[in-house]
Amino acid sequence: MASNYIIYVTETDFEYEVLNYSQNTPVLVDFWATWCKPCKTLDPILERLAVEASGGFRLAKVDVDASPNLVLRYGIRTVPTVKAITQGEVVAEFVDLQPENRIRDFIGSILPPNPINLAVEKANSLLDLFSWQEAAQLYQEILETNPDLPAALFGLAKAFLGQGKARDALVILNDFPASKFYSRAKLLMPLALSIVAMRTSTLPDENDLDAFFENSIRLAARGNLFAAIDGLLDILREDKNYRDDLAREVILSLFELLGESNPSTRKYRGELSTILY
Repeated sequence: MASNYIIYVTETDFEYEVLNYSQNTPVLVDFWATWCKPCKTLDPILERLAVEASGGFRLAKVDVDASPNLVLRYGIRTVPTVKAITQGEVVAEFVDLQPENRIRDFIGSILPPNPINLAVEKANSLLDLFSWQEAAQLYQEILETNPDLPAALFGLAKAFLGQGKARDALVILNDFPASKFYSRAKLLMPLALSIVAMRTSTLPDENDLDAFFENSIRLAARGNLFAAIDGLLDILREDKNYRDDLAREVILSLFELLGESNPSTRKYRGELSTILY
């Protein structure tokens, strides 16, 4: 995989491309061999993560057969072996093929704090406090310099929904980028669409349950999330399949809006399971 963040090194340029470079940016040195089967599986994972990191670290690949002195210098006994070098020193390493989640954790442990990640964490904390407006402002500031950052887009969509700004949320959700946040972003859609339908008077209006549903959506749009969930659960107690699962889908949207770390989410999930099953 061609990338500015991936380089093949040998004994002749290791000092400059790895040790000197590591004075400012961490370098992952991948000791590999053409005959190594696990290397063929590990290589694309490391390369993809290097591209994702966008310069957060450099991936330097060393063919052990072509650089025997480096093998001796770093005590390589098996391949693949990956060593993390910072300021010229080995600070961490792993041997053999590892699951991708462990490799991500390994890389995360050697990277310096990323200001963007710290800003996203701060905005996420504001969401947990239901400080929707402050969170939205911070996400928007992040997106000014990182317009396609999925974590910030997802957070901003939640912050908009928390303020009842469903149309603004839908602009993000309708064109959400492929990422680990994609499925969670789609969970927010039923709530956003229902708020828009409520405000355009296009929600179903045929019976008492429809009236209860509209009232729950109105409560959600006003930020009264717990009362909205209570109302939707009452609807499901009367009709488990209300409007082709619409009430259940909106409840799942609200769970996503509350966040899994919120104790009320776990409590309400238990109530939902009791009602449905």
